[in-house]
Amino acid sequence: MLKVAIVDDNTFLINAVKEKLSFFDDVSVKHTSMNGTELLTKLEENHNLDLILMDIEMPVLNGIETTQIVKQKYPHIKIIMLTAFDNDEHIFNAIKAGADGYLLKEINPKDLYEGIKETLNGGAAMNPSIAMKTLKLLRNPIDIQNPRDQEEISLSTREVEVLEQLSKGLSYTVIADHLFLSPSTVRKHIENIYKKLQVHSKIEAVQKARNHNII
Repeated sequence: MLKVAIVDDNTFLINAVKEKLSFFDDVSVKHTSMNGTELLTKLEENHNLDLILMDIEMPVLNGIETTQIVKQKYPHIKIIMLTAFDNDEHIFNAIKAGADGYLLKEINPKDLYEGIKETLNGGAAMNPSIAMKTLKLLRNPIDIQNPRDQEEISLSTREVEVLEQLSKGLSYTVIADHLFLSPSTVRKHIENIYKKLQVHSKIEAVQKARNHNII
């Protein structure tokens, strides 16, 4: 059973998402929250979740800030931004915060379900329009360099190989097949890559590696 939480300041939209997920027997909505602070309180009590569907613009604590905190405290939880906004700044900030996917609220039930499954399998769920914007951001990233980004980064040969596969958008399972590794070994390599690059998401790791001419 996939354990999911929904975070949105609009009760109507929370119910709409719950209805979309109700078509699938292997998805269970464990709880919902109206803002980031409410979610963090619930996670303190129980963080046994697989994935969070996160709105961006919310009162008290917005989705970008909440994503960053959740990824630092509970890195095992996947986060898909589920929002009405598709502007470059929101997308970039979500990726920087560690979001694993970015979908628009207009998405149909089947695509939402497949996006959740894809993300839990190591992919990055995105609407086609969001994927195009993300590619553009990777080619022409918003300049947010800081002195820490100039540090020397040392990855092993195997970690570079995994990162190159990751840059092609491949899932952990496919990368494992290509490199004759187990998925758990690939996952461990990726955890080490994230630590060395000081990033929280696949897209951010690829971008930073390219900025440093690692891949």
